[in-house]
Amino acid sequence: MGVATTKFVWMDGELVRWKNAKVHIMTHALHYGSSVFEGLHSYKTSHGAAIFRLNDHLERFFQSANALSMDIKFTKKELENAVKNLVKINKINNGYVRPLAYYGYGPVGIFPKSIPTNVALVAMHWGNYYSKNLRIASSMRKRGFDEALMLDYEGYVAEGPAENIFIVKDGDLITPNSRSALHGITRKSILEISKDLGTMAYERKVTLNEVKNADEVFFCGTATEIAPVIEVNRKKIGDGKIGEVTLKIKNKYLDIVRGKDRKYIKWLAFV
Repeated sequence: MGVATTKFVWMDGELVRWKNAKVHIMTHALHYGSSVFEGLHSYKTSHGAAIFRLNDHLERFFQSANALSMDIKFTKKELENAVKNLVKINKINNGYVRPLAYYGYGPVGIFPKSIPTNVALVAMHWGNYYSKNLRIASSMRKRGFDEALMLDYEGYVAEGPAENIFIVKDGDLITPNSRSALHGITRKSILEISKDLGTMAYERKVTLNEVKNADEVFFCGTATEIAPVIEVNRKKIGDGKIGEVTLKIKNKYLDIVRGKDRKYIKWLAFV
């Protein structure tokens, strides 16, 4: 997948041309991985572009930065306005925004004493992260599968590399409560909207065998949205097509993010 470049990137309060959005080789984050990020999804609605759960994502962004003792010099409101402006100025409707905070230019040394925290926002046009139903495996991706399924230290199912996972069994919706899984914002949204659909949804430990023998399986995430899984470790799930519950949740989710469900309009930040 190539990068869908846009005109501007936001870097520390300034709009920078895409090709000039660069960092120095002595950037601390390049040497020690000292950075945090978020992923935001904007959608075309009848009232213009809208960003799904912007406030929740920025709240988590600041929590992540705090975990690395980063001092972000911008307020959440300032970043919220910067995200909206970047989407607008790049003329994005359906798009993806990547907020990034990182320890910047400084001397070699693990402890980032006196090294500034830089913040960047990248916005790009976005289609579908996955264009087909997925075949996954609890092993290496290079074996020809579309995505991996990760287990926690106890051997229970945790998540995908960048997605949460749900299974459907006897009409109920189940997601792992593993401490090794990110309790994602899309995951949280699905647990809430399932109530509107009359679907019982809950969290608990999930075994690999349960996933393989589920009636339906799907991944979810900001970029992923709702991605049906039709095969796990070469075992077909259901009839090998998107299941009824998964389809119902997917359609409901897409209505919400596109501003077609007034009950959840509060989740949208209009540009």
